[in-house]
Amino acid sequence: MNWLRDFVRPKLKSLVGGGREIPDNLWHKCPSCSQMIFHRDLEKGLHVCQHCGHHMRISAEARMTMLFDEGAFETIEWDPQVQDPLKFRDRETYAARLKSARAKTGDQDAILAGVGRVNGQRAVIAALNFDFMGGSMGAAVGAGMLAAARKAVDERAAFVVVPSSGGARMQEGILSLMQMARTTIAVDEVKEAGLPYIVILTDPTTGGVSASYAMLGDVHIAEPGAVIGFAGQRVIEQTIRETLPEGFQRAEYLLEHGMVDMVVPRAELKETLSRVIDLLLNPEPGREVEGTDKNLEILEGEVIPPPGSHMAMAETEGPATDDSPSQPTTNA
Repeated sequence: MNWLRDFVRPKLKSLVGGGREIPDNLWHKCPSCSQMIFHRDLEKGLHVCQHCGHHMRISAEARMTMLFDEGAFETIEWDPQVQDPLKFRDRETYAARLKSARAKTGDQDAILAGVGRVNGQRAVIAALNFDFMGGSMGAAVGAGMLAAARKAVDERAAFVVVPSSGGARMQEGILSLMQMARTTIAVDEVKEAGLPYIVILTDPTTGGVSASYAMLGDVHIAEPGAVIGFAGQRVIEQTIRETLPEGFQRAEYLLEHGMVDMVVPRAELKETLSRVIDLLLNPEPGREVEGTDKNLEILEGEVIPPPGSHMAMAETEGPATDDSPSQPTTNA
């Protein structure tokens, strides 16, 4: 017996009137703790479970609306890509899968890019939508990344990428793998222009996406609990025939092992992102960044680690050689 279907829905119908239909999407079940959440509470909490804190997947458009001021942004357009270049077919044709994904999401492909302001600061954001064929990276995603990167260069704005992907799109074969190099070139163009490149890692970031532009950021911010890696945990365990540590490939595990810079709850992402953009775009002599012991001080155009940090200790420790002074000089 389904308690919600057989008891709750008939009871609600009797209360509001037998002739009125009750929508099916008023309540959502948390995939982590299985608690039921009212749809308005879920939207208000940015699709984060109020019971266990699980961060659910959201669309690329929802990401953009959440990060840009007042949810306003100008969509970046790019030339359409060749559809189904390999005439791929498995259980159904690639063309049919694209048509189904477009009908489901309302998007042309897995990427959405736009330019706007984050707490008043100009920024270009490119986000992937996992609901569109698992956020897989094909030629269209590569073209979108390149167009967004060049828009950031033209605007002299920070470039922010929000991946949520299972990797390269198998229906495009080697052409999808070529997008790893293409997106890396896009990132290089931004960095050569002296602009910040920031990556917000969300669940999941895997495969060819994690092996290319997703791990090339100047700063990596991750959402709590996000799966970040290349191959899946079960594949790795079957290959090495060992059990992996608890929490392996999760954002918190990567933070402990130095693979990401910070783990930030979704409600604090916009404020954190704006501070990072401000720091990287507007460095000032003698300025200190507010926050934890990971903060760096900007002094005379150089990044100086705070006293007592592991970076400072690494600079001052180590055996001296005949060709170098016994103790490195420090900036006053």
